Amino acid sequence: MWVLRSDAITVWNNKDVQKRLSWYRAVMKNLKPAKFLIAKSIPAQVGVKDLENMKEEELWRLHEKLSLEFRRIHESVKTGKAGETTPTEVSFLDVKIMLSERLVEHCEFCERRCRVNRRRGELGFCRVGYVSRVSTWFHHFGEEGPLIGEGGSGTIFFAGCNFGPCVYCQNWDISSDPGNGGEVNPRTLALISRRLSAENAANINYVGGDPTPNLHTILSSLKHLDVNIPQLWNSNMYCSTEAMRLLAEVIDIWLPDFKYGSDDCARRLSKVEKYFEVVARNHRIAYENGDMIIRHLVLPNHLECCTKPVLKWISENTPNVLVNIMGQYHPDYLVARNPGAYPDIARRPSAREMQEAYDYARRLNIVFEPVS
Repeated sequence: MWVLRSDAITVWNNKDVQKRLSWYRAVMKNLKPAKFLIAKSIPAQVGVKDLENMKEEELWRLHEKLSLEFRRIHESVKTGKAGETTPTEVSFLDVKIMLSERLVEHCEFCERRCRVNRRRGELGFCRVGYVSRVSTWFHHFGEEGPLIGEGGSGTIFFAGCNFGPCVYCQNWDISSDPGNGGEVNPRTLALISRRLSAENAANINYVGGDPTPNLHTILSSLKHLDVNIPQLWNSNMYCSTEAMRLLAEVIDIWLPDFKYGSDDCARRLSKVEKYFEVVARNHRIAYENGDMIIRHLVLPNHLECCTKPVLKWISENTPNVLVNIMGQYHPDYLVARNPGAYPDIARRPSAREMQEAYDYARRLNIVFEPVS
């Protein structure tokens, strides 16, 4: 496993990076079609009206059947036994879109499972409405080296978050305000992606806040996207299993956070329950469905409860991923406003703490270069 320098040129000279991100690299270099294009090429074998009239459980059964077909074709594409993909009128992607529209009517995109009907204006914990809002989008040159390329990562920041948000959130103006930014529909989002691609972005990077509450808009946008560009899921990974199933065949590279080794810390600092169980489960699913770079932000005074358990889990469960152990934590948002309320994280991690994290990673055979 590797922790990456933010050096877009030299990082691809590393054969281990090339191997571990082989699919993503092939799509980025336009040697293979992005997974969403493959999904668009697989016929649903039913018409639009049939999809609309299907019950949700029937749609899931169809999804499972088409998922098997996707895996067969994807493997053929990876091994060079299949060539170009051609969109079909009603496709596997359309099944995913229809399922996402059903789910948003009893919203279960994340593990909170608020079950509100967002289409009718009901709001769950995240307070994100049915119509998605994008706070900003741009070419991000501050991501990990493999994600930058020559034109940066095509990053789209969605407003709102399904976390508390975190009391130290560095994007708190976006995550804590679901009304931030401007409304986007699927066609508008596809136009943003197409513009980023035309300006040489290496990927489309869905982030926030968190992208999870906007799953229906993101999937629908892919129906209107006709350029070959890797799809990147940059998330806190508190997704439901249903959301992960919908994402599995459209995301080319996963950029998940693994924040906490302790549910108590997750509850206190991010207002989430069953954190480790849910996020570990979703990391396993992502690991089985694409290339992956895991991020872990080292919090001061949290080596024993969080950093070490997370690194140990990664070494045992996702041994071939790339890992970024980050030391750029600083008190922000609620911690900065009231440091006395959060004395354990009211400072930056020390050099000694970061060194201890790196040394522990080495003992787990996690090979890395520290990222500041």
